[in-house]
Amino acid sequence: MARRLAGAVPGRRAAPGEQFPADASAVPRGDHELNPQLYEPGRALRHAAVLVPLIERDRGLHVVLTRRSQHLADHKGQIAFPGGRIDPTDPSPRDAALREAEEEIALARDRVEVVGELDTYVTRTGYQIHPFVGLLRPPVVLVPEPLEVDEIFEVPLGFILAPGSRQTHSRELLGTTRHYYVYPYGDYYIWGATAGMLNNLAELLNGA
Repeated sequence: MARRLAGAVPGRRAAPGEQFPADASAVPRGDHELNPQLYEPGRALRHAAVLVPLIERDRGLHVVLTRRSQHLADHKGQIAFPGGRIDPTDPSPRDAALREAEEEIALARDRVEVVGELDTYVTRTGYQIHPFVGLLRPPVVLVPEPLEVDEIFEVPLGFILAPGSRQTHSRELLGTTRHYYVYPYGDYYIWGATAGMLNNLAELLNGA
């Protein structure tokens, strides 16, 4: 797994959609993957970074996710990876992802082995997200920052990799029908950018 992730080339589109032009390999991943009308080449984007934490349990690897706090102005209550905007003081996107994980879930960076970077992901709201996959080294005690995170939970990586786990849903948004990936897991509704990045992870590990 680590070898496959290390060999990934971030920023490229692994599975170009037929509705994009012939040079779709230059199209970044993003919310427009299922909604080509949302793609705006040359749009100014703000940069963010997230950590995709994987932890070994008795029954295999699990993905660590968070439920965003209801106190937040944007995306309150949604499922996310620890992460946020890249600050000018961050030496790199990787450092930003590790810093945010430490701030949001008390994950010390010396407990993380970064094993790869997924494709960059462009959101409808104007962010370009840099996702880094990290293996957590036990012992690890995760504590949510109350102002940012309501809950920390885990999903078996095997569930994410199973072909039948990913669904495609749609809803009306600003007068148009928007399609998006969903990974429903128990009481958790994992969708949007988080589901898009999990889809990228599944493609890489399943050899798509």
